[in-house]
Amino acid sequence: MGQKINPLGFRLGTSQSHHSLWFEQPKYYFEGLQEDKKIRDYIQNFLQENMRISAGVEGIGRIEIQKGIDLIQVIIYMGFPNLLKEEKSQAIKELQSNVQTICNSLNSLNRKVNIAIIRIKEPYGHPKILAEYLAEQLKNRVPFRKAIQKAIELTEKTGTKGIQIQIAGRIEGNEIARVEWIRKGRVPLQTIRAKIDYCSYTVRTIYGALGIKIWIFTDER
Repeated sequence: MGQKINPLGFRLGTSQSHHSLWFEQPKYYFEGLQEDKKIRDYIQNFLQENMRISAGVEGIGRIEIQKGIDLIQVIIYMGFPNLLKEEKSQAIKELQSNVQTICNSLNSLNRKVNIAIIRIKEPYGHPKILAEYLAEQLKNRVPFRKAIQKAIELTEKTGTKGIQIQIAGRIEGNEIARVEWIRKGRVPLQTIRAKIDYCSYTVRTIYGALGIKIWIFTDER
């Protein structure tokens, strides 16, 4: 029986790094995790509500949280920051103020919150943004093979070396759930020095939930 492992955790310390950087006493560790989750959930909801187009795509690649003694640094990697309803600086100020309130309510350290938004140069070269695009196509009842091929074409323009996309569930409303996948190029999952970005995403359609998994091979050390 094959043993499955998350490609990101498998490469920590080589080609991948942690998205949260902080230290805490063991008895307070769970509080730090809860704080991280609430910060990430609020940021995703805020950005989704403040996008100009209601495409269901936040365009967030990842959110990094770095905690110091008196500062919480939050870095948001976005694919489409220009689609925010408000100006970038004004949106950051409002978001920063609200996140500061959340952090103050969770602990008594009163650490200052600083938020920065960094634009991803090639948005469709990031698996999470690509998964959001693919999910929106499936919600609009686009044939899954056509949607996957279009997603692969968008990724190839970013100069990636390989991509694998897998969709599982009641695809196109079929009575029996199945798994469909397509690979283009090389995706060496067992090579640790290979930098592979991975995303697991769930989309809810009128036929039920579909699971999307995307592996993108970008480089090799």
